[in-house]
Amino acid sequence: MTVRKAIVTAATLILALTAPILSAHAQDQSANVSVRVADAGQPAPDFSGISNWFNSPALSMSGLRGKVVLVDFWTYGCINCVHTLPHVTQLYAKYKDRGLVIVGVHTPEFPFEHSASNVQAALKRHGITYPVAQDNESATWNAYSNRYWPAQYIVDQSGKIVFTHEGEGAYEDIDRTIGKLLNANS
Repeated sequence: MTVRKAIVTAATLILALTAPILSAHAQDQSANVSVRVADAGQPAPDFSGISNWFNSPALSMSGLRGKVVLVDFWTYGCINCVHTLPHVTQLYAKYKDRGLVIVGVHTPEFPFEHSASNVQAALKRHGITYPVAQDNESATWNAYSNRYWPAQYIVDQSGKIVFTHEGEGAYEDIDRTIGKLLNANS
């Protein structure tokens, strides 16, 4: 047996032995990054530690009572976040006149994402006109016990989180939930 054939055989054997483990791990991870309905009655934390507000004066959860709020954690350097932005901006266009407020919470992952001018350029590049809070110290991120970019939290008119989603996707579920809360036809 040649050295090359031995390496290929060993690699094939390792792959065959680890594939079920990797597959189970991937299933576990996809279960964690999915749609989940939040605990009924959990109040939405307020926006804290915000260094800048874009497209809006400073907002608070108490000031948003009576509105449906979509809190969208994102950062402009995250490709998964960038993939969700067209859907979030479409929701804003569809429901903003019916009582939906979207608050993008830009929580940086990398040092260059802390720059207000970089965030402003990203808002322009992606056509984001809804309010965006710059959470450079991750205070709001931590208040929500958030773990992923992107992540969406839907808050009902009484200020309670009623739906969460981590990662890309679930666009129809998010739309449907907002529509039901607003008593609007999706």
